[in-house]
Amino acid sequence: MRAAAGPGWPGRRIVLTSLLGSMLAACGGREAKGDAVLNEELLAAAARGDAAAVRDALQAGADIEARDGRRRTALLLAAAADHVEAAGVLVEAGADPDAQDARQDTPWLVTGVTGSVAMLRTLLPADPDLTVRNRYGGVSLIPACERGHVDYVREVLKTGIDVNHVNDLGWTGLLEAVILGDGGPPHQEIVRLLIAADADVNLADRDGVTPLAHALAKGQTEVAALLRAAGAR
Repeated sequence: MRAAAGPGWPGRRIVLTSLLGSMLAACGGREAKGDAVLNEELLAAAARGDAAAVRDALQAGADIEARDGRRRTALLLAAAADHVEAAGVLVEAGADPDAQDARQDTPWLVTGVTGSVAMLRTLLPADPDLTVRNRYGGVSLIPACERGHVDYVREVLKTGIDVNHVNDLGWTGLLEAVILGDGGPPHQEIVRLLIAADADVNLADRDGVTPLAHALAKGQTEVAALLRAAGAR
């Protein structure tokens, strides 16, 4: 004969259900939140630079290579915003520095755009592909030359990156420094660094125009003098 449940049973059932939910949440979080929610938390934490939340999301089971609507990974979001500590957590956990988004950007490539030496150094232990190309066919050195990121250019040249890489526009880092630069002190220093790294000062663009010819046409007298001293014609 089964004993009557008694008037207190419904209340006890609610309490037990609540306790069970709490226990599931404490055991990793997957059952309570679901993978999609964990992935969203990881991406959001990386984007805002919350290293502790990044670590928590990974420990709870988030996919380290999860993508947002623009196919950006957590490491790419952290790198683009220069959140070095968060990126460090992701690199230590094995995040891919070469994962490309919908615009063909990667965590490594965006360092050439931001010019962050700290992020460059954070990503190097992940062994990024120095030959990976952006949507313009350029390696990370080229946008850094264009934007006048002197410290970054100095540092990335130490990696052995191809100083004479030609992008889809037919430009090297040296050509971009001249064509898209303003000839001021930062771009002058970048030209010096490139020359010291054995950049081909006579490697012309697809129209046959050399770096020296571009410098003269733009009135960049200091840059032109540096190029001439290096044997430019």
